Amino acid sequence: MKTIIVPVDFSEQSEYALKVAASIAHKQKAEILVLHMLELNEAMITSTEGFHPEQTVFLIKVAEKRLNEFLDKDYLKGIKLTPVIKHFKVFGEVNEIAEKHNAELVIMGSHGTDGLKEIFIGSNAEKVVRFSEVPVLVVKNELPDFKIDDFVFACNFKSESLGAFQKARDFASKLGAKLHMVYINTPGDNFLSDNDAYEKINKYLEMAGAGQEVTIYNDYSVEKGVLNFSDKINADLIGIPTHGRKGLSHFFMGSIGEDIANHSKIPVMTFKI
Repeated sequence: MKTIIVPVDFSEQSEYALKVAASIAHKQKAEILVLHMLELNEAMITSTEGFHPEQTVFLIKVAEKRLNEFLDKDYLKGIKLTPVIKHFKVFGEVNEIAEKHNAELVIMGSHGTDGLKEIFIGSNAEKVVRFSEVPVLVVKNELPDFKIDDFVFACNFKSESLGAFQKARDFASKLGAKLHMVYINTPGDNFLSDNDAYEKINKYLEMAGAGQEVTIYNDYSVEKGVLNFSDKINADLIGIPTHGRKGLSHFFMGSIGEDIANHSKIPVMTFKI
């Protein structure tokens, strides 16, 4: 892992993401691209409507100063940092920067949930997930020593998720984590007998060319199953495939991806299908 992108807005949550990136960068000898997006519109960078380019330059200089101060942290010492400031808040640019610099990971801070209010949905983190072709790690809490021992990867074992599984397996290998692959079996039309479930899983693993232990976990919903299984094994990270630009409501089954991202107490990592 050579390059990590961390979008920051100077919030507490974006510093949580930066600390996780620093922890990974120290271990992987990786560079961190710190991305800040200014909320300027077209009118603000032209001479129309009484706003002049000189003022835009001033705002960019202010942002540069604030970003440099934000990055003056002891935990970032010894890490190669590259600040990047973009004029517009266009989340597709995160993916363009990832492609340009061959980045392998984006780390985002998110508020998660606050009572009944679902903050992750429609948030900046959700928008980055939607556009990013590379895996996105969503962090909601401060994790001083980001160490992944047990990594749960929830899968529906359809062929479309094979690429996501390979990336999850590679990520687990790089961090020295144990990958726990799980299939959530739910009541109703989606219920599979053990024989049918293992037949489906074996076909998938054969296509993947992987020898991987898989747990069949029974629960009332996929979301509850993923969260309960992760809690049961004391997991450090949950991985889920996503269709990306179709939005979080099109995760591997229904809208459970957004529910997991909102309600998980541990970091969640998305892998583009």
